Amino acid sequence: MFEGFRRIQVQTSDPAVKINLRYGGSGPAVLLIHGNPLTHVHWHLVAPRLAEKFTVVATDLRGYGDSGKPRGQPDHANYSFRRMALDHIEVMQHLGFDRFCVAGHDRGARAACRMALDHPERVSRLATFDILPTHHVLTQATWQWAVNSYHWFFMAQPYDIPEKLIEGKEDYYIIQKLTRMGIGKGGFSPETLAEYARCCTPENIHAVCEDYRAGVTIDMAMDSEDFEAGRKINCPTAIYWGEKSHTNRFYDPFKAWPQYCADIRRMKPLPCGHYPAEQVPDMVFEELNSFFAE
Repeated sequence: MFEGFRRIQVQTSDPAVKINLRYGGSGPAVLLIHGNPLTHVHWHLVAPRLAEKFTVVATDLRGYGDSGKPRGQPDHANYSFRRMALDHIEVMQHLGFDRFCVAGHDRGARAACRMALDHPERVSRLATFDILPTHHVLTQATWQWAVNSYHWFFMAQPYDIPEKLIEGKEDYYIIQKLTRMGIGKGGFSPETLAEYARCCTPENIHAVCEDYRAGVTIDMAMDSEDFEAGRKINCPTAIYWGEKSHTNRFYDPFKAWPQYCADIRRMKPLPCGHYPAEQVPDMVFEELNSFFAE
């Protein structure tokens, strides 16, 4: 897994957080950011192939994998997508890249969108996998979506209610979360499931809760301000989602995304659920390999 890649940790401007990552290949830089409850391993079937043409950087978000997991702040700002985006700007600067392409899945895609808004001079191209903008998700939510995506609100409950309810049951939680709870799940190898279970610790669960607490508070406030001001993502953007996922079942990406992105080059459903890079890795590779080379 990730043969030929180097593994390092990069200190961010937050003293409590080093970002764990693997990087390899040569050529223009491509940053890959995973979602919840995964790690950089999510990209293991895609990254080595992209590295034949690009320098590929695959990170663990703060709070996930082997990256730093600080305690949440009262306003949850240290788990906001703005802070996660800044982590990655600093990582790429450390590696010598001032401008790069970025692909994100799930929470990683939300961090990537915030990066494109906050640091447009750094993001040359953006690809998102199986999300809709947070502002759209929360303002257009239905009870059917809420039942399927219950974790958005369960994990966002006040400290330390969800943490204590999951404590001691992390292995059970992570396996059920990835294979049974909600639509579009599964498609993982035993090796990757074992890695995600290894990383599902009490510290990680607290971080995930802080991520979701930030999502419905400080992140939503930022996104609402941008939307009301008419600010959009301006870089060339590719939007992908799973035909069998909640994104496709409960929303219409074709109607939603143009409200938030000014330069959409590709919009395409993929024949998979919520985890395209592990469920249809060949298609994900082909899309990113061609889109980032344009």
